[in-house]
Amino acid sequence: MRIGVLALQGDFAEHAAVLGSLERERLARASGAGPLEAPIEAVEVRLPEQLAALDGIIIPGGESTTIGKLLSDYGLLEPLRRRIRSGLPAFGTCAGAVALAEKVIGLKQPLLGVMDLLIKRNAYGRQLQSFETELLIPELGGPPLRAVFIRAPRIESVGAGVRVLASLPDGSIVAARQRNLLAATFHPELAGDFRLHRYFLRMAVS
Repeated sequence: MRIGVLALQGDFAEHAAVLGSLERERLARASGAGPLEAPIEAVEVRLPEQLAALDGIIIPGGESTTIGKLLSDYGLLEPLRRRIRSGLPAFGTCAGAVALAEKVIGLKQPLLGVMDLLIKRNAYGRQLQSFETELLIPELGGPPLRAVFIRAPRIESVGAGVRVLASLPDGSIVAARQRNLLAATFHPELAGDFRLHRYFLRMAVS
């Protein structure tokens, strides 16, 4: 299972490290049937030709305007948009969720625009307003997930085909899924709980 991590800017190394941890967990288990028993290979993606062999792609947090500019500069914007629209599973976190959204408040720069979301960038303030919280995500099962919000966006609204996975107590949507697309406005790669990545891997093999 080849999972790309867009490696143009932001915390792509942290996502690649999570995938590496999940692969080591797989190797440590006794072999058996199951959706995560296929080997997991993390591929840092910087060029359009690297998209062809992927089973899924993670678009990491960082700076959304920079990510958008580099997608264009590296010739990735249109090829990646086509691959996602043709069914490639994609997981956007923080700025990566912004990159997936069809509409972003106050941002004219073109992004991927493949997920029926309206997003507001830096919705909770600057770096000093970053925070952590316990987030209940019923589809993951188990205890609440520790969620790290750093200059985080907020999903203001979702389209009819989008399923909300998690919200804050004030109703702010922080995780959602639409078919082959998964968006989280926080950083699941930073808290040591890899259930959301496992959820995405199940999307990639389904």
